[in-house]
This record gives sequence, structure tokens and C-alpha cells, in this order.
Amino acid sequence: MKFQSVLGKSPAVRFRDALFHGLAPDGGLYVPAYLPHLPQRLFDPSSHHSLQSFGEIVMESFIDEIPEVDRAELVRRAWTFPVPLSKLEDNLFLLELFHGPTLAFKDVGARFMAQTLSYFLQREQQRVTILVATSGDTGSAVAHGFFRVPNIDVVVLYPSGKISKLQEQQMATLGENIHALEVEGTFDDCQRLVKETLADRDLVAARNLTTANSINVGRLIPQVVYYLWGVYQLRIVFAVQEYPTIVVPSGNFGNLTAAVYAKYMGAPVGGFVAATNENDVVPEYLASGIFTPRASVQTYSNAMDVGNPSNLARLQNLFNGSVEHMRHEMEGVSVTDEETLEEIHVTYQRTGKILDPHTAVGVRAARLLAQNGGRKPFIIAATAHPGKFPEVVEKALGQPMTVPQALVELLDKPKLSVRIRAEYAEIKSFLS
Repeated sequence: MKFQSVLGKSPAVRFRDALFHGLAPDGGLYVPAYLPHLPQRLFDPSSHHSLQSFGEIVMESFIDEIPEVDRAELVRRAWTFPVPLSKLEDNLFLLELFHGPTLAFKDVGARFMAQTLSYFLQREQQRVTILVATSGDTGSAVAHGFFRVPNIDVVVLYPSGKISKLQEQQMATLGENIHALEVEGTFDDCQRLVKETLADRDLVAARNLTTANSINVGRLIPQVVYYLWGVYQLRIVFAVQEYPTIVVPSGNFGNLTAAVYAKYMGAPVGGFVAATNENDVVPEYLASGIFTPRASVQTYSNAMDVGNPSNLARLQNLFNGSVEHMRHEMEGVSVTDEETLEEIHVTYQRTGKILDPHTAVGVRAARLLAQNGGRKPFIIAATAHPGKFPEVVEKALGQPMTVPQALVELLDKPKLSVRIRAEYAEIKSFLS
């Protein structure tokens, strides 16, 4: 399998090179040269699969540099936690992606990426520095996935004052090979600094730099697996044979890209919903055909506060630049902060289930479409544990909630971050 730039101005490379470089030399994101097709029999009631077995099948399609036995071991080491599909209400199902160590969906991609990078580095006797920009959960997932992994340093950039205290503590208290940079700006500033750094060829060569954001295919490809697994569970566990609509709470749009890839690889899926908060540049693009990036605004679902999502380029590449084709596959729904709080409250009253604010955006989007005669059933990506956002949840419910003990203990740890301005000279000085 080869990976090529969405800009088409750089040579195609194998997985190892795409993994280590993050961006192509022309500045474009890497995408698979083609999407391998998986047989429909994988989703038959007579089949017997697990998250890990789907992982082995997918990785065999994309990664041919690693022997089969080693690929299987990497999958097993990365995914030591479940990804269950649960029923919320009739025709509403939650794909629970928050059972990993940092209680967020990004554990799936980050842990597999950590294992594969470590695999190559140990064999090549190299050291690498990973840059990652985060609007909340990416940083903590990457920090924990790579903590104390040999031959790897991690530099996490996050917007000062714009993520939850628990999210900050998860990445800014580790130390050792994890370096947290608190940026005076927005997530888009953090993402811009990462891209500018990766474009500095001298610095990239000197520090052997790459990225662990969803712009890296090493993070993106593993996320395809849990959508296949979710559809499989819908059919086998719940005996629902209708093609589901997948609803993805979206910020940088890597998670939605992975869902679309899953369909194009053969998963029996109907369509998609790009559920955003008030940072609605993609729903606006789907409605108007014009993409207008802008500065992000802060919301209760802060991990989705992105005003210029990088992975839209991958979706545009997949649909050959046709917004009409994209509209045929997906709808965009924007949910306000007030609707997010209301959804947390309503869902709790109806089901006793507490949603985090990001998952609440997805559930509200599904409800809106269902009320309007939209497609069903819905699989909603439940992207984080509500315990990571106690302030928002308590505001919605009007009562305190129980926070997992592991998160409570984090609050007492000293913060080790370094504060910088949103200027390239600052991060270059830190890395030099």
C-alpha cells in the first residue's frame, strides 16, 4: 500500500514514511492511494469477530512493512480496553469510545501509533520527537500513549484557558519525555505552529520531527477499525440489519474521515452526520459549497472548537473536490451550547445515562434528524467520558456528578507546562 499527498505534488510513500513524516513534502496530508475493499461476509451473523480481529484485518490492508505476527501483537498491545455498542433509545446507539486510559476516543489511534512508531524505532535505532496540537483530548491521549515509550519525545501544544482542567492535568503533569506547551491563543494557533514547524526542513531533520495529530495517517487508520466493529455489533448483538447512519461529533474531522473510509471499504453503512458545535464551518460548507475558515470560538464541547479543520482536505480528496458528492453522503448539523446542556439533561431524564458535552452534540443532531423524518438507525460516536467535564455536566443536570477517582487524583498533581506566545519563533526556540 502506498500513501500519497492530497495536493498531488509529492511522491507516494509506504506507511512507515507517512507515519514518520506526518505531512508530505508538498505540505499536503497523506491519504491511502486507494481504499481496500473488505468482504461483506465479515458482517454476517455467522461470523465471529472482535475489535482486535477487525484491527488485524484492516492493518493487513494498509501496512505491509510489518510481518503479520508482529502486526497482530501491536494491535493486542494497543487495544487492551473494550469498545462496546450500547442502546440509548430506540434507533439510537452509542459507540462507546471512552474506555481507554484517558477516557477519550483518541486513545484508540494514539496507542496504536505509539506501538507502531516504537516498533520501527527499535529496529532502526532512532529517536523521534512528536509534535501534537490539541483542543482537549488528543493531547492527553498522545501523552499517555507515548509516556515512557523508548526513543520518543512528545511536545504537546494546547490553548491556554480553553480546555478543561482535567484535560490539562492529564497531559501537563507527566513530565519525563512528555513536554506540554501552553499557548497563548486558540487551537487553530496551535495547529498552525505544528504545521509551520513541520515545514521547517532543517528543524525536522535535526530533531527527527513528526506529528501525532489526526493529520498523521498513523492516528487516522486505526480509527477505521472501530466503525467496522460498531456496525458488526449492531448486526450481531442487536440484530439490526438496516444500514445505520453514523453521527460523528466533529472538530478537526479525522474521526468522520475514518467513518467514511469504513463505508468505502465495505462496511454496510447508510450515510453520515457531521455534528458540530457553534464552530460550524463544515455544515456551512455543505450548505453553501463555499469553505470559509475562521477563528474558532470557545464552547462547552471544547475538543471540537476548530475553525479550520485539517481533515476536510482528506474528505474533499475522497470526493474528488465535489461538494455535491459529499452532500450525497453526509449532512451537517450545528448544535448550540444551550442545546448541548439541554440534551445532557433530557437524555439523563429519559435514560439515566450521562453524556459528555461532545457526545451530547452528536445525540442532539441525531434527534433533530429523527424528528424531521431523517434516516435511522443511528450510531453515535460517544467520544469521551462525562467525568472529564464535570463543570459542564453539573451545569446541565443541576446536581454534582461522581468523577472517576483516577481523574480526581490528577487535580492535586503539579502542572509542568511551559507557557509560550502563539509565534513560531517561540516553539523553534524550545525545540532548538
